[in-house]
Amino acid sequence: MEYTSGAASWQKALRRAVAGLLPRRPRQRRPGWSVGVPLIAAAAGLLFTTTATTAGGTALREDRRPQLTQLIEDRREQVEASEQRAARLRAEVEDHTATLADTDGPIRAQRDRAAASRQAAGFTALTGTGLTVELNDAPQHNNQALPKGASNDDLVVHQGDVQAVVNALWAGGAEAMSIMNVRVLSTSAVRCVGNTLLLHGRVYSPPFKIVAIGDPAALQQALAASEGVRLFRRDVEHYQLGYAEKVSTVTVPAFEDSTALQSAKVPR
Repeated sequence: MEYTSGAASWQKALRRAVAGLLPRRPRQRRPGWSVGVPLIAAAAGLLFTTTATTAGGTALREDRRPQLTQLIEDRREQVEASEQRAARLRAEVEDHTATLADTDGPIRAQRDRAAASRQAAGFTALTGTGLTVELNDAPQHNNQALPKGASNDDLVVHQGDVQAVVNALWAGGAEAMSIMNVRVLSTSAVRCVGNTLLLHGRVYSPPFKIVAIGDPAALQQALAASEGVRLFRRDVEHYQLGYAEKVSTVTVPAFEDSTALQSAKVPR
């Protein structure tokens, strides 16, 4: 270190000493951080509290599909139990009516009148020559790309496809018809949920079998003339959907569900 002498050096030393004794100014803090950090912490705490309260000890992103599947299965079992109970009650009513008909003339007359209409109404099973039409989804191949220009909806049977076959068979003179071994009446409604069929409260998976009693040649001709059936058979070639017709002796079961109308309109 170099030492100097003189007034200038003493003045510098004095200024340094005075500067060391004076209090230093604190650095100015950024006011944004001092306010923002507590707000962020409070918001995070509120978010965590809300999430914990909403979850209630469960996972918010839990997959609910197994629960939905179980719910559908439970409802299906309830429907089957209700149908069995309704069948027993109808049998009891039939037995009581038959007993009263032996001694009551008006009841016997009405019973005979109803019996004459049972076949036309679909309450008796029928057997005869007819046609079976089967519709099926395209086969699923793992790790295989969809056909060019196709979507998943193109590879499954839809409500319109089933309805087109049913309408064509009626137009071809079908005397009786069943879908998935369930008798089809004028009040029957065909609905599709995804790739499943909903008919009279029951759910069916493909392949869908439609059986009709009638002249096989006329039934097949009506199917060939149907625009909806032609479109489906075109997609059979493009997307490998399933379509088959078979002529044989078939049996159409009697209708066993309720025939109560939920709504009606009087024509004017």
